Amino acid sequence: MARFSGKTVLVTGAASGMGRAAARRFADEGANVVVLDLDRAALEKANAELPQDRLLIQPGDTTDMAAAAAAVKAAVDRFGALDVLINNAGIFRAGTITETSEADFERMMAVNVTGYFHMAKAAMPELVKTKGAIVMTSSVSGIGGDWGMFAYNTSKGAVTNMVRAMALDAGKDGVRVNAVNPSLTDSAMTKDMQAHPELLAKFNERMPLGGPIPAEGIAAVMAFLASDDARYVTGVNLPVDAGLTASNGQPAQ
Repeated sequence: MARFSGKTVLVTGAASGMGRAAARRFADEGANVVVLDLDRAALEKANAELPQDRLLIQPGDTTDMAAAAAAVKAAVDRFGALDVLINNAGIFRAGTITETSEADFERMMAVNVTGYFHMAKAAMPELVKTKGAIVMTSSVSGIGGDWGMFAYNTSKGAVTNMVRAMALDAGKDGVRVNAVNPSLTDSAMTKDMQAHPELLAKFNERMPLGGPIPAEGIAAVMAFLASDDARYVTGVNLPVDAGLTASNGQPAQ
């Protein structure tokens, strides 16, 4: 497919995991791709195989509004327009409310929520021009709660409703806003979890299609939501969870 030929896509958190997979997916479908993450060397290594004439490496911290604005400007300066924003950069810290420090809570909200706000605010004027789309990375943890993940649940719950609110406001300008809500995904963020076979077994009890989900599987859904195939889809938080949220929570019999 070449659904994004001639279009420009900006992917945050593109040095690893779902962001890296998304950059590859959009490049494979013909897009100009702007990849943003904290470290230039990591970005260059992760995206070395992408067509260099359609790639822009943009180091930056999404928690800084100036960096977000600079990334959008760089995309437009290089490729002429911005059609899609993949708001994907994120971090994870475990802990109950009593175990969560103020610094960890503030950092989680800064990256997972404020960073998304910065990028969307910077990108919106350009997306209005192109009638473009935003795809956020939320989580099944933004749909329901988890044990021992207080700050992460709080941040992803905010993203889930950010999507709805932004979709309502941006629709009049022809901009669509959606999210993917993954369960356990094969990424650097989940390496510690995947190191425990008993925990993986518990996940697989709840995921009919099995997990962890390959990052490429999430990227494929991102590409669908960003494409004209989803031109009447907005304000949706789409579980990409191998069937986990199909359950009402009762144990298998």
